[in-house]
Amino acid sequence: MDTTGHSQDFIYTDWTLIETKVDFNKFPHRETVFTIGNGYLGTRGTFEEGYSQASPATFIHGVYDSVPVVYTELVNCPDWLPLIVIVDGDRFRLDQGEILSYDRQLDLRRGLITRTIRWRSSTGKTIDLTFQRFASYSDQHVLAQRCQITPVDFDGLIEIQASINGYPENQGFNHWEALDQGNIDNGIWLYRRTRNSRIEISLAARMTLSGADASMLVTSAPGYPTLNTKFQATAQQTVTLEKIVTVFTSREVTHPITAACEKLAQLPSYSKLLDAHEKAWDEVWQQNDIVIEGDSRAQLAVRYNIFQMLIAAPRHDEKVSIPAKTLSGFGYRGHVFWDTEIFLLPFFTYTQPNIARNLLSYRYHTLNGARRKASHDGYKGAMYAWESADTGDEVTPRWALPNDPYGEDVRIWCRDREIHISADIAYAVWYYWQATGDDEWMEKYGAEIILDTAIFWASRVEYNTKDERYEIRGVIGADEYHEFVHNNTFTNRMVQWHLEKAIIVQDWLRQNKSDRATELEEKLKLTPGRRSRWQDIITNIWIPYDASTKLIEQYEGFFQLEDINLQEYEPRTRSMQAILSIDGANKRQVLKQPDVLMLLYLMRQSQEFPYNQENLEKNWDYYAPRTDITYGSSLGPAIHGILASDLGKTAEAYERFMQAAMVDLEDVRGNAADGIHGASAGGVWQAVVFGFGGIQLHDNEPVANPHLPPGWTRLKFKLQWRGKSHEFDLQPIRGQGGREQGAGSREQGEFVLSSPSSGASPTPPLSPSPTPPLSPSSLDIRGFIFDLDGVLTDTAEFHYLAWQKLADEEGLPFTREANEALRGVSRRESLLLIIGNNKKYSEAEIQEMMERKNRYYVESIENISPADLLPGAVSFLDELRQAGIKIALGSASKNARAVVDKLGIASKIDAIADGYSVEKPKPAPDLFLFAAHQLGLEPAQCVVVEDAAAGIEAAKKGGMWAIGLGPVERVGAAHVVLPSLAGATWSDIRAKLDNVARK
Repeated sequence: MDTTGHSQDFIYTDWTLIETKVDFNKFPHRETVFTIGNGYLGTRGTFEEGYSQASPATFIHGVYDSVPVVYTELVNCPDWLPLIVIVDGDRFRLDQGEILSYDRQLDLRRGLITRTIRWRSSTGKTIDLTFQRFASYSDQHVLAQRCQITPVDFDGLIEIQASINGYPENQGFNHWEALDQGNIDNGIWLYRRTRNSRIEISLAARMTLSGADASMLVTSAPGYPTLNTKFQATAQQTVTLEKIVTVFTSREVTHPITAACEKLAQLPSYSKLLDAHEKAWDEVWQQNDIVIEGDSRAQLAVRYNIFQMLIAAPRHDEKVSIPAKTLSGFGYRGHVFWDTEIFLLPFFTYTQPNIARNLLSYRYHTLNGARRKASHDGYKGAMYAWESADTGDEVTPRWALPNDPYGEDVRIWCRDREIHISADIAYAVWYYWQATGDDEWMEKYGAEIILDTAIFWASRVEYNTKDERYEIRGVIGADEYHEFVHNNTFTNRMVQWHLEKAIIVQDWLRQNKSDRATELEEKLKLTPGRRSRWQDIITNIWIPYDASTKLIEQYEGFFQLEDINLQEYEPRTRSMQAILSIDGANKRQVLKQPDVLMLLYLMRQSQEFPYNQENLEKNWDYYAPRTDITYGSSLGPAIHGILASDLGKTAEAYERFMQAAMVDLEDVRGNAADGIHGASAGGVWQAVVFGFGGIQLHDNEPVANPHLPPGWTRLKFKLQWRGKSHEFDLQPIRGQGGREQGAGSREQGEFVLSSPSSGASPTPPLSPSPTPPLSPSSLDIRGFIFDLDGVLTDTAEFHYLAWQKLADEEGLPFTREANEALRGVSRRESLLLIIGNNKKYSEAEIQEMMERKNRYYVESIENISPADLLPGAVSFLDELRQAGIKIALGSASKNARAVVDKLGIASKIDAIADGYSVEKPKPAPDLFLFAAHQLGLEPAQCVVVEDAAAGIEAAKKGGMWAIGLGPVERVGAAHVVLPSLAGATWSDIRAKLDNVARK
């Protein structure tokens, strides 16, 4: 698949994703990224005002309708977002007029999107607009919008149109037929029905206005009911519009119109709805959050992936499941794959088992569809569809249309041959039962799933009389680059495992739930002969494994295929199948995703055959280099990351983890416009918990054996296990000399497991030990830590202009001379220095001012480039790298990463410590100690290059060598003072430091 490159327009904080500019070419990607939802529905992040490039969509669980070619699809429901603002006759649009400032934020903690724009119309009128929206997590039928409007430099007429769009499309196909629409007090409603599935939907909306006198008018264009209002706006006075929407379908209630209108009439104000929504999110984060200290990018990415899983998870419906693209896009038509059970379900099983129960109950309710598929294909029992929707019948398209108008249609064989999904579902059922001890659900639902699919396997295997073994021929394994293979080891072993567990489940029923055992044995015709056949298959099914080499052959004949060296195809931006063709990939030892390694991962939890450390090492060495991990399947990187952690390959584990974690945020595969990669999101959680956390699930409790990546100073999460909550707080510990203890290249040290029963308290965060004074014998320089502003580039002017603009707006005295005191000082401390005793501000106002200043700064550095590097910077960095010196950035700026990227020096820097890395700013040494820790060096092995007195003080407090750039009166406390890096060489600086050390 082609890639479109990574986004450079985001700022990542621990909880907030911030978009800093509008790019119309990236609309489809950003709509996916800014999806919100509440487990009942999901709404893509389109803009309220509407654009031709946009693909607005709201998907509701279970609302499917038939469609040509792909059988059925999740239906795009009526759009609740339209909200148009007209300023003295000029319609607000980002592609017209002038954008003076722009900021869109997704607050993961609160499930809230906020967009702030300063816009100048074509007639020169400037207006501030703030849009806010949420899908209530406390009441899944409630949606809400707020728009705050503040004229900056004019008095004039503002008109607002708030609508419901009853003409949504699924990429050109309209599933809805009109039934009715109307109006209520300050409100409107719409009533629609799907054309074939006959599902009814009704939306009702009301609008309120505060800050201006205005009347409300309803217009009822067919399919587009609208609330209109006009008012005279006054400069610098804010008017607030609030739009609240309710939505019901006939899947939940008999009369959706009545339910939507009655609910709307009962709802409180926007603010109270928001409070309830935020409280609900706070409660869910208490159990589901993962805390990562030392890596703000990973922290945001992990929370983002958890957020996307949470908003797609049905909390109150056991007849639906999570589609492969969640509720965020048109990809895969809303169909459900094995992605849910193998990749997504573990997160819910071990954090919110009630949701896991709902997801697995969906498979029970679709058993009849699985039975119909088995019967259609000539087998017995239940054979789950590769792609499933509302009934469980197979809905995988038989053909795919080619991109080339002269090309032939492409046959999709997964529907016929990728049959391992039935065992995957049984696997998920088994581990849910093991984790929860939910005997009631197992008796009522789970046992029937496991037993009826076991009957299918007994009818699907073939007996090879020549070799006296059972085989499974003509399948696709987990690796979809090979479309017709015999005895795929993943499939064969999973079938063997499935039948082993089916016997255990039947025995459990007989011993503990005898009535249910009898009922199922009669219903499913579980005769002694069938059970005997299961045992015979378990004993005699062929697993292509060589005990002498420890290698597992992916399938019969795989080792005879033409071998491949993927490095010969680098660099590339497409999948190997796209490069080699479907037939070419079929003939080579190239994998779309883990297959043998996927089997080892699934057997890792129970340590069952073929999983052991030696088998993992041997098969990793063989299969990992042959896997198209970059452009094959998005399901692969997280699994590789976990197994790499098991093997002590921490750097590779982290690389694969971040590849998965950023797949949607940075569109690393170029297809995020189709929707969230749900399986990858689940894999990210597993990579953190099972990989870096090293969690193993034993009978009594989960146990951790952590492998934290370099730079992670803390990993904290909770797990549910058999009715109890277990909290893990994993942190490196330091031994003698300040180094981390343990085996291997990087030991992760000790951790604390605390739970309600243990009463243990977490280990305190890692803090630096006092560093001994520097001496000649300690002059072992292996790393350089550079400040950014005034050292590598001069963004100080940008900071000054941003502070000056803020100060002017607030009426605070500020000069260039006063700006000198802000060098090396954090944003908050700088603001407090500027405020001084001039005014009193609340904490909320201080936070807003900090964000405003940062917005001004980000706007000003938008066009920064390598030309803005200071003289001597690049040549000095290159000289250090040639000398084998490690290089880190130690900047208090929270925009340091973005600036480094724009300067084009990211490849020259090994680690970045920025404003998100530590709590205490300079002159505390924490930032530089963190940077040294990321480099894997002792403080005394590092040289800090700074242009601020606070930075010099921080370096010396941390026990590091300090080089000051600038006038002596500012940086004279440094060990070495230079005017700048122009003409600086490592040999000269080394000589100066030697001289200082001798003195």
